[in-house]
Amino acid sequence: MTEAGRAAGKAAREQAPLRDLGIWDPARRGHDPLATLTAQGSIRDGSLLALRYERMALSPWNYYRGAAAVAAADLGSRPDSGIRVQLCGDAHLLNFGLWATPERNLFFDLRDFDETLPGPFEWDVARLAASIVVLARETGVKASVAERAVAACLLAYRQRMAGYAAARQLDIWYDRVTVDALIGLFRPADQDRAVSHIARQARRRTSAGAARKLTEQIDGRLRITEDPPLRTHLAAADAQPVFDLYRQSLREDRRQLLSRFTPVDAVQQVVGVGSVGMRVYLVLLIGSGVDDPLFLQIKQAGPSVYESFCGAAAHANHGERVVAGKRLLQSATDIFVGWTQYHGFDFYVRQFRDMKIIPDTAIVAPRLVEFSTACGGVLARAHARTGDPQAISGYIGKGKRFDAGLADFAQAYADQTERDHRQLVDAVAAGTLPAPERQPLA
Repeated sequence: MTEAGRAAGKAAREQAPLRDLGIWDPARRGHDPLATLTAQGSIRDGSLLALRYERMALSPWNYYRGAAAVAAADLGSRPDSGIRVQLCGDAHLLNFGLWATPERNLFFDLRDFDETLPGPFEWDVARLAASIVVLARETGVKASVAERAVAACLLAYRQRMAGYAAARQLDIWYDRVTVDALIGLFRPADQDRAVSHIARQARRRTSAGAARKLTEQIDGRLRITEDPPLRTHLAAADAQPVFDLYRQSLREDRRQLLSRFTPVDAVQQVVGVGSVGMRVYLVLLIGSGVDDPLFLQIKQAGPSVYESFCGAAAHANHGERVVAGKRLLQSATDIFVGWTQYHGFDFYVRQFRDMKIIPDTAIVAPRLVEFSTACGGVLARAHARTGDPQAISGYIGKGKRFDAGLADFAQAYADQTERDHRQLVDAVAAGTLPAPERQPLA
């Protein structure tokens, strides 16, 4: 580590002392979480807002997943280090997963970049640490195990960052977490089961697998099946300008590949928890025949929830902002990622599924310590690619106060999440927020 980097990191402790990382004072958050959530409805499909609130009200964990805007306002209310990286912006446990590289290798990496923006590195780390505690409470994992998982995550982050502080720049950029490295973190008894699960999911989660599950042939033509309100066909509209703008965002070789596919069907899709209400479309394209499908997902991108605290994005199109952040943070990126615009809304485009293996709570909870370790290491790699690892490592120092502070914050913020979730549940019950209409029983 250079002396300049070490000095910059130590100087950052003046504005964000390590001893203060664990302090959470609800009286100083400066906003009402319910108002922060409902303000996001202004750019969303109003017909889906009730479904969004319903999904978030299911549990504190679901609330946490959907409340990136609340977390951004809360983190923005605290002193920060000023050591900037490209933030993931929503670095909770289930926003890590396995991705297929263009060479069809599987890497473990971050997977969600809707809120990506340059900002203080510790905000991502704090959101990740708190997510461990919230998920543990959701799944009945013992508090002592959750504490060990948080500690393992923070240890992995700072050890990897210390290594990057002494590494060559190209070595940082080309570093990867392969599927074998991920599996190697688990107990021997779990490794065979993990290998089988990953291989099975990788085979299923492709465009061909999606076609088997989500399409039917009508008069010899492949069509996406409807499943209201999750999938509904679009009204007839001229989509050509949308695709033309998207094509322009691709590299020349990818434009050539895309030209071999013809769009044949599209539906509006409801996905996720926090994303509900954002306009999402699933487009089916056909190559050489019905057995050669390609699914593209076109997802609305609004301003990052961190812009009020970190400044406006450098990109005029928020879809481009998402793609740029994705390319900066991920070790390998889908060949079809791009961006477009439709009726005044920004969108980014990516392959649907494409061997993406996304964990769920049932898989993560029994392996919480191991999975949290992997996530901490991956987040450090992403931050080292886009920030100054020497300054970050200098700020963290030996790590005792950094680890203790963020561990305390994780517990306190999990408590806050439970209170905020209760506020949302009460608002839905009182009719302050809309609830989905239910069909009467016959």
